[in-house]
Amino acid sequence: MHGPALVTWLLAALALASGLYCLARLRGVGPACGTHGGARRRWPTHESDVTEALMGLGMAGMALLPGSLWGWPFALLATAEIVAAFGRSSPAVRAHRLHHGIGALAMAYMALAMADAPVHAHHSAAPPGLPLLTGALLLYFGCYALWSGSRLLTVPGAGVSATVGPAVGEGVSRACRLAMGVGMFAMLLTM
Repeated sequence: MHGPALVTWLLAALALASGLYCLARLRGVGPACGTHGGARRRWPTHESDVTEALMGLGMAGMALLPGSLWGWPFALLATAEIVAAFGRSSPAVRAHRLHHGIGALAMAYMALAMADAPVHAHHSAAPPGLPLLTGALLLYFGCYALWSGSRLLTVPGAGVSATVGPAVGEGVSRACRLAMGVGMFAMLLTM
């Protein structure tokens, strides 16, 4: 990332915390995991946790150690998610997979574009990547951050007297998605 060191470290910490929370959800730690209403969680939920954990940990790694090596695994993940989005599943699952595919594609794009950028570029140098694609991704993740932030405000039972339970766990999951959307926006902005 081409930004202040403090912003890079804060972004890496935010992405790492989000990725670790998603890993904890996979292991069944925390209020949003395990059984929900007596039924075990199904694969699309686990698939989402796996993808979000990979994205969070990958964002932290990319923020601290940029390089083209990050691009290829995310290109494969993007391909898998986009192909899966057009498979037989509910519209909500398709939309979620498509969002993950766009996120992984953005990660691959940033890794490959930043690898080609000069290390000590002057302010007059052209930004890495394709400005139109960067702008489209900025618009997408900016809108996603606003949308997910508005959904975070509408979590049922998340008032002052809320107890730890599924509503709080859903709130934390939405907060992680918001944090990763804002983190993606910040990484694109500092390209």
